[in-house]
Amino acid sequence: MTTQEEKNKERNQQIAENEEVRQATGAFRVSAWTIGFAIIVGAIAIWIGWGWLRH
Repeated sequence: MTTQEEKNKERNQQIAENEEVRQATGAFRVSAWTIGFAIIVGAIAIWIGWGWLRH
C-alpha cells in the first residue's frame, strides 16, 4: 500500500472507533432517560393508587 492509502485506512479505523464510542454513550443516555421516566410513571401510579385505596 502507499503511504496515503495507509493513512486513509488508519483514519477510517479511528473514525469507526469514535463512532462506536459515541453510539455506546448515546445508548446509555437513552437507557438512563427511560429508567428515569419509568420511575416517575411508577411513582405517579403508586400515588394515584394509594389515594384511590385511601378514599
